[in-house]
Amino acid sequence: MSSISEQKSAALQRYAAYANVASATAHEAMGRRGALDSGIKPVRLGMRLLGRAFTCLCPVNDNLTLHAALKMAGPGDVLVCAADAFTEQGLFGDVMASCAIGRGIAGLLVDGGVRDTQTIAEVGFPVFSRSISIKGTIKDSMGSLNVPVSVGGVIVEPGDLVIGDDDGVVIVPQAEVESLAAKCKEREAKETRFREALLTGKTTWDMLNLDALLKSKGIASPF
Repeated sequence: MSSISEQKSAALQRYAAYANVASATAHEAMGRRGALDSGIKPVRLGMRLLGRAFTCLCPVNDNLTLHAALKMAGPGDVLVCAADAFTEQGLFGDVMASCAIGRGIAGLLVDGGVRDTQTIAEVGFPVFSRSISIKGTIKDSMGSLNVPVSVGGVIVEPGDLVIGDDDGVVIVPQAEVESLAAKCKEREAKETRFREALLTGKTTWDMLNLDALLKSKGIASPF
């Protein structure tokens, strides 16, 4: 029987094509879809989310459902918690982060608050949240698990791909994961060529042919 770490490694291997894909690149390659609102960010710079969404819906100020998700999610999953965008709560802390690491879970995305961020960063568990709050929660009501949820203005289905970095988070629908990988690769190659040309002294104005854009809009050139 394989270990948790081996199962997580195998799970993440499914998304090897996205290992270095930035959230902004995936968002643009997908036709500017899937981006969560900018209020949701990593609790420390340098954190990275990449994995399959395991969703849960938590009642306000209650993290019982999130504890259930920790038990049910598999290695390589990203917990995606809808918390009604309520920020005055610490739904998740360092004890739960230790549990998540032990289970091989790849990260947490929560449309609400967390706490113990220094210790979470020290143990190396990626957490993206709307806020940081020291206020504790209760364990009184069970919400929904592995159902479609709305997080940061985007509907997340169980099994969707979650990509998060310092810029933000994008959700890739499960049905588009394979096809989008090629589009991201093409976009990255194009941007690399673009940057290389700019470093030789060319301007974005000329390379984007913005004179033609102004002309098409009837706007006088500033030059």
